[in-house]
Amino acid sequence: MPAETAAASPGPHPAPSKAPSGNRAEDTSAVRDGARAWVLGVRHHGPGSARAVRDELTRIRPDLVLIEGPPEADGLVALAADPGMRPPVALLAYVPGQPSRAAFWPFAEFSPEWQAILYATGAGAEVRFCDLPAGCGLALDADPVRRDPIGELARAAGYDDPERWWEDLVEHRGEAGTLDVVAEAMRAVRDGHVAEGTEARREAYMRRTLRKAAREGFARIAVVCGAWHLPALTLPELTPPGSAGAGPVATDGPGRPPSVAEDERLLRGLPRVRVEMTWVPWTHGRLAAGAGYGAGVAAPGWYEHLFTAPDRPVERWLARAAAILREEDLPVSSAHVIEAVRLAEGLAALRGRPLAGLSEVTEAVRAVLCGGDELPVELVQRRMVVGERLGRVPDSTPMVPLRRDLRDEQRRLRMKPEALTGEHDLDLRKPLDLGRSRLLHRLTLLDVPWGTPRRARGKGTFKETWSLEWRPELDVALVEAAVWGITVEAGATARVRDLAGGAGLPELAALVERCLPAHLPGALPHVLGMIEDRAAVDGEVRHLMGALPALVRTRRYGDVRGTEGLTGVTESMLARICAGLSPALSGLDEDAAREMATLVDGVHAAAGLMGDSRWLTTLSGIARRDDLPGLLDGRIVRILFDAGALEDDVAARMARSMSPGNPPARSAAWMEGFLSGGGLLLVHDARLLATVDAWLTGLSPEEFVDVLPLLRRTFGAFPAPERRLIGRRVRSGSASGFVPGGDGADYDDGLAAAAVRTVREILGHEISGHEISGHEIPGHEISGHEIPGHEIPRRDVLAREGTGGEAPGRGVPGPDSAGRRVPRREEPGREEPGRERDGGA
Repeated sequence: MPAETAAASPGPHPAPSKAPSGNRAEDTSAVRDGARAWVLGVRHHGPGSARAVRDELTRIRPDLVLIEGPPEADGLVALAADPGMRPPVALLAYVPGQPSRAAFWPFAEFSPEWQAILYATGAGAEVRFCDLPAGCGLALDADPVRRDPIGELARAAGYDDPERWWEDLVEHRGEAGTLDVVAEAMRAVRDGHVAEGTEARREAYMRRTLRKAAREGFARIAVVCGAWHLPALTLPELTPPGSAGAGPVATDGPGRPPSVAEDERLLRGLPRVRVEMTWVPWTHGRLAAGAGYGAGVAAPGWYEHLFTAPDRPVERWLARAAAILREEDLPVSSAHVIEAVRLAEGLAALRGRPLAGLSEVTEAVRAVLCGGDELPVELVQRRMVVGERLGRVPDSTPMVPLRRDLRDEQRRLRMKPEALTGEHDLDLRKPLDLGRSRLLHRLTLLDVPWGTPRRARGKGTFKETWSLEWRPELDVALVEAAVWGITVEAGATARVRDLAGGAGLPELAALVERCLPAHLPGALPHVLGMIEDRAAVDGEVRHLMGALPALVRTRRYGDVRGTEGLTGVTESMLARICAGLSPALSGLDEDAAREMATLVDGVHAAAGLMGDSRWLTTLSGIARRDDLPGLLDGRIVRILFDAGALEDDVAARMARSMSPGNPPARSAAWMEGFLSGGGLLLVHDARLLATVDAWLTGLSPEEFVDVLPLLRRTFGAFPAPERRLIGRRVRSGSASGFVPGGDGADYDDGLAAAAVRTVREILGHEISGHEISGHEIPGHEISGHEIPGHEIPRRDVLAREGTGGEAPGRGVPGPDSAGRRVPRREEPGREEPGRERDGGA
């Protein structure tokens, strides 16, 4: 049954019973004498149904097996017997040129249809699919199936869980009589139901296929279909007299199957599109009903276990669960397993169940093996109950050339597709990992997201981390990407050239950033040439600013990936940006200023990677202007302050911007731009915090309400620890005029000595007592470290954190009690350690 058509068609095959005679003339005129058909109604992906079908086919020994599925796949049936085929797998039908129009027909090892295919290929019987063609199904709008037969039967039996009812009646019993009961129950559920729409057409086509097989001379025909369709496919003229049948068959009246003429009228004029079919790997996770598959089951892993381990399933299941928990270093012994088996069997007996089911073994795992801890229970559920087993198809399977090339690349690079998500660290200095990285980047360009890049666990541009997960949908994505080329590299190259055709300068730069790690020598020169051409004629500074960061970032990969650098292009673009930035900042509204601030940040980061000082020189000139929007003015001041390139005092700058003469909205915008780099600056610089605090407390209630959204946006972006530290500073009085380091009366040198000595040892310098009392360490001033009741000045740490302090060993001035800067005292004849390290600079 297609994965996108929801029909939980339950029920095992019907038991033999005597069928009445009296077939109608119009239905028997073309049927060869002696042709007989057995309709085996099943539940899709039911292990009980799978065993019953296998046993019944062995008894019937048919010469033709018809299976509910698309007839376009008849030529692919023989591949099921290939040793390289391992379920779960699925038939994939897609429309050439429109691969997004696709449908799947999944099969697991415990699917009755799969077992029927294996029987037919092994016994030499012909096997065909008999459902409505996939070309018709994809051309029609599928009708939703609203009825749940299993749920109706379970509720009638007094069960609130349909899966539990099915387990008790079928999966945990082996009596043939039970199968008869289910078949008759299905007839009762469908009694009075009139098929309409796609359902009626499907059943009409199945009857047509069955009658055609009888006319072709097949004498013993077995039909494997969902039990929901069983009453509609039981034809009186083909019911074996005196032996296997499907219960009473009406020869006339509302309960009879439609005639040949009625079926032909229903099928006349069906729309149809040309489709192509192939086998693709599938997963147990995609068989689960929770994945959106209408005919799915709740626990594919549990059902596979019931099918493959019919003897002592409870003991084997709990032993596997214990092994999984031991792999996670959880203490689970054989005694635990024995007690878990006893508990599961005891629960089943109390509940009147023939065998412990999934609910009982899960409770035993939770109580005994996991000690009530839900986390390991979830691990067992994920690994065993649902499972993520990935199937495999043989090499002889028809597939698009792109899919075949990817398979070859996976083998060459030793990258086995797995359904479980796994993290993979790649070292790009190694040829094998470099090849893997290039393959993943190429697939991403083709919109085949096998891998998702993650933050690398380590430093350096030669490290990459990917999260890999192969999903069945990727086979459809490969079909879609096949239009770009027959190999992954050729397809990615063609895709990049196509994307570059209509791209602007920033989009081209981003494309280069994606193209370089993919190593596409056939596409990169083309894109770089387009960038040079566009950059030469594009006079819009914003476009250049948007393109530069991506181009500069790609320069990091030049040596590791063996690609050419972009020095010439980026140097030219930065020069043009510096020349045109000042005019581009005039007359900006709020939205344009916010967009420009983002561009300025990007160019600043790019210029830092380039090591070019022209950018800071340009910003220093722009910072003298008084017509900048508040957001841009504050952001440029912060950038210059962090870089140590600000010509005047930042506190004075902030005080002017926060003065009452400025509109409150502009002051708030200035603060937002200045503090967008983080709030630690207010934690470590008491003068700036005091300025902000004085401005805020000086606002009128109306003004405060007006600027509150900007303030909330600014301070809300700070991490919670930074907000707490700022609040602590304000409560302690640091924001109301108290300046650390001004008055030593609050310091206890004895208490501070131990902390300062530890810091000196970390920094690798000796310490003397008078340095502690003065709260200064030559070359390493320690401001901001909080000791209970004491604060030790520290400014060079701010510089190392990028918050604007001066570098160590540069004679950083310290503030006095009035907030004025005074020269740091130095010992006569004592050389500063920082100067030694800097070579006396």
